Amino acid sequence: MKIMSVVGARPQFVKLAPIANALTAAGHEHVIVHTGQHYDPMLSDVFFRDLGIPEPDAHLGVGSGSHGAQTGSMLASMDKVLENFTPDCVLVYGDTNSTLAAAVSAVKLHFPVAHLEAGLRSFNRAMPEEHNRVLTDHAADLCLAPTEVAMQHLADEGLETRSELVGDVMTDVLLQVRDAVQASGSAHPLAGIDAPAGYYVATIHRAENTDDPERLREIVDALAAADRPVVLLAHPRVRAKASAHGIELSSGALIARDPLSYPELIAAVLSSAGVVTDSGGLQKEAFLLRVPCTTVRRETEWVETVELGWNVLANTSSEIREALTRPTPQSTNAAPYGDGSAARKAIDAIERHLGRMP
Repeated sequence: MKIMSVVGARPQFVKLAPIANALTAAGHEHVIVHTGQHYDPMLSDVFFRDLGIPEPDAHLGVGSGSHGAQTGSMLASMDKVLENFTPDCVLVYGDTNSTLAAAVSAVKLHFPVAHLEAGLRSFNRAMPEEHNRVLTDHAADLCLAPTEVAMQHLADEGLETRSELVGDVMTDVLLQVRDAVQASGSAHPLAGIDAPAGYYVATIHRAENTDDPERLREIVDALAAADRPVVLLAHPRVRAKASAHGIELSSGALIARDPLSYPELIAAVLSSAGVVTDSGGLQKEAFLLRVPCTTVRRETEWVETVELGWNVLANTSSEIREALTRPTPQSTNAAPYGDGSAARKAIDAIERHLGRMP
């Protein structure tokens, strides 16, 4: 089969790595399309290098913009790319504008679509990601679910017959990178921070936390008042928003620095006292590394991390501060996100469900 992967944002590059390996092992032709949704090298190019992903076959270069402008630009470019490569299946990842644009373009041109990480739901319709994932699931010919909870959501929406549980490909690559980091024995990238009691790793990027100056200031003030240093890995968009609002990202306990490569991020989290984030991917990575996570949101798609005690939802300043200093969670051997073979299972499912589609 000729399978086209469409990616554009940091979490998608991480998910792409094990899929690329599985496709090569299975002998399929793999076409990679990079939309350019994340255009900063530390959020894009470095992942291809560090995770050994082949160079993209096409780069749309859409860059930043409003949701409508960004999605529309991708749609305008995807038609030509699809007609040029004529894939047997278009594989879309997660819940970004790249995901939705590729799915809509493909279904309108009658190319089969498989959605990796299908069935996740926050039930918060104010989130653009929620619209992206729901619309993509209902457009897709095959929904590849990471968890039993996701499978139940798909069944509730009438999509059970075109859904399959494969596990979470983020688990595949996380376990591989974790083992490589631990085997290397090299110092982690934040080793120079003078923090005898340790430090927290933070990422904040979602529009609901950054676009409103009062909301961003509340979060920054809470992190600045933390009981130990908080290293904020600041996306360029977050820096721009803070600058526009007159908010200083490095103050008190808060230290802003550029994003890390994926292996560096994993090494930093492994050595940390905890994670503070609004990222879905980092919530799960923290759980898999058994590092306490504080999620600055009212809800999460990864409910298993909360149910098992390794993740706490915190929205106000006081909730964030209390969550950071909570007792160490109870240890668990639970593996709700699979055993590290999700990429192979996903490719097997695509072969069975879409390999014979006209």
